[in-house]
Amino acid sequence: MTTEPGNPAPKRRADVARNERALLAAAAEVFATSGVDAPVREVAAAAGVGMGTLYRHFPTRADLMVAVYRHQIDACAEAGPALLASAPSPFAALLDWVHRFVDFLATKHGVAKVWQGDAAGYTALHQLFLDRLVPVLSDLLDAATESGEVVADIRPYELIRAVGDLVAWTVQDPDYDVRRIVTLLVTGLRQAQPEWTPSPPD
Repeated sequence: MTTEPGNPAPKRRADVARNERALLAAAAEVFATSGVDAPVREVAAAAGVGMGTLYRHFPTRADLMVAVYRHQIDACAEAGPALLASAPSPFAALLDWVHRFVDFLATKHGVAKVWQGDAAGYTALHQLFLDRLVPVLSDLLDAATESGEVVADIRPYELIRAVGDLVAWTVQDPDYDVRRIVTLLVTGLRQAQPEWTPSPPD
């Protein structure tokens, strides 16, 4: 179907898409700095749109949170190949990606709140998270291993779980520097895992 001259539909669609992108970016920033319970008017203001526009795109806070979560899953997944292509080394790409993953996890913890009472919905979203991000981390680990920069034997799922557990402590202790601890964890992959034998009981 051809568009008649002067038809505003294409411009309107472009405006809708632009507003949605602005809202998702603003929401991610507001939730990261002010918490997931921040007033949604802060999101609208940061995006430069009115409350009516926000509610047309995302009628509820849960809708907004889930959309931000899905958007950040996509961004995290797409960052892996891009970092491998642009970083100075595969290990640098791995470390950069893990730091981005740490930032993303702040939103993930907030999503759990909005899915209270809908365990199936949250489980499906968590499975999407694993299905998209575990293969990306696998590629990063494989590249760093093949280059000789990573020698420790660790599965992608184990590393994702380990980073997630470390990030969880930030909620309980504001003095806890999660980036420093995660950097120590990932840097430790450059050394072989030492043999460990438990001490015999007394």
